[in-house]
Amino acid sequence: MLSQQTIDIIKSTVPVLETHGTAITGRFYELLFTNYPELLHIFNHANQKQGRQREALANAVYAAALHIDNLPAILPVVKQIGHKHRSLGIRPEHYPIVGQTLLRAIKEVLGDAATEDILQAWANAYGVIAGAFIQVEQELYEQAAGQTGGWEGYRSFRVERKVKESEVITSFYLIPEDGGPLAHFEPGQYVSVKPKMPEEAYTHIRQYSLSDAPGKPYYRITVKREEAAPDRPAGKVSVFLHEEVREGDILKLTAPAGDFVLDRKDPRPVVLISGGVGLTPLVSMLNTLAEEATDRPVTFMHSAVNGQMHALKEEVTANAERQPNISAYFCYDKPSALDRENPLFHKEGRIDLAWIRSLVPSRDAVFYFCGPVPFMKAVNRALTEWGVRREDIRYEFFGPAGSLEEEKETASRI
Repeated sequence: MLSQQTIDIIKSTVPVLETHGTAITGRFYELLFTNYPELLHIFNHANQKQGRQREALANAVYAAALHIDNLPAILPVVKQIGHKHRSLGIRPEHYPIVGQTLLRAIKEVLGDAATEDILQAWANAYGVIAGAFIQVEQELYEQAAGQTGGWEGYRSFRVERKVKESEVITSFYLIPEDGGPLAHFEPGQYVSVKPKMPEEAYTHIRQYSLSDAPGKPYYRITVKREEAAPDRPAGKVSVFLHEEVREGDILKLTAPAGDFVLDRKDPRPVVLISGGVGLTPLVSMLNTLAEEATDRPVTFMHSAVNGQMHALKEEVTANAERQPNISAYFCYDKPSALDRENPLFHKEGRIDLAWIRSLVPSRDAVFYFCGPVPFMKAVNRALTEWGVRREDIRYEFFGPAGSLEEEKETASRI
């Protein structure tokens, strides 16, 4: 337990972390990779370059300081991060390295303001917080390896099929090379994929949602080819998977992880809202509900640029055609002339609150959504404006966790 003096000191640093948090975490990663370059085999380099990782860590450190007198309040975040850590292979021996480096970064950024009392308080607090992560992650490691078909570390999978789903999205059907059983997963979970990329100095690991229902003889991941943009480089792994990986090739996977999962016990209606390749965990949820012949009303809403960019459309539509309680609606920002003639095209522009309310009869439902961050901010804003309860709004970030909270905006558009 932490002493009241330690708690008071940590709480006093909250305003400092709010101002200097990203500077501290930015320096932290510089020091970490300079002194421990082997950790570059674990971390996503693209997220580092874009600053997403340091922002996510800054938010986590800020939340820990804010709630240091009530750490159970951040347990959901600990579990969410713990799933990612287990999927990436983070181990207890990594935590002392991180702690020492974080304290050094605090000292370098804050200078004389980081007194010995403050550094010692943070050292004590970090020890308690790290202990919580280690305990949660140990349980997740044991669950992953101990279940039927489970495993520890990486397992080799053969690409049984490679299917082009749209102009930029491809599905990979993966079966265990050893012929053994597959571990169960919850709809919405993901796996870490570690491809062998001979030209790269470091290992590149990416996490991809499982895009089909559990219980199949394969895992399916559905991957968007990430092209270079002004604010980011091309996705090394996604481009490699699209261009270099063939049927019969081997990919290494960790066991399924993640806490963004379908609640199958809640009897209320389900609303699934996706943008772009963010549909992958939601299609897994949809397929599961359809296969279980749920009697819950299910509304699936998807936003894409146009029909050429729209993946898994036929699969989603087939579920809606088979099940009278499942409805699917598609919105294109820039529909083609051919799209406009398609009866499956329902709205031009972007998803907005008015359209959501026209399709969903009641806000007393469970809302799941996933997609690009601006898309998710707009969905969150729309649902909040409608008065949907916070506990009924559930979402997943692709990559480091961010925040959907933002300053007041007038438009409820996506």
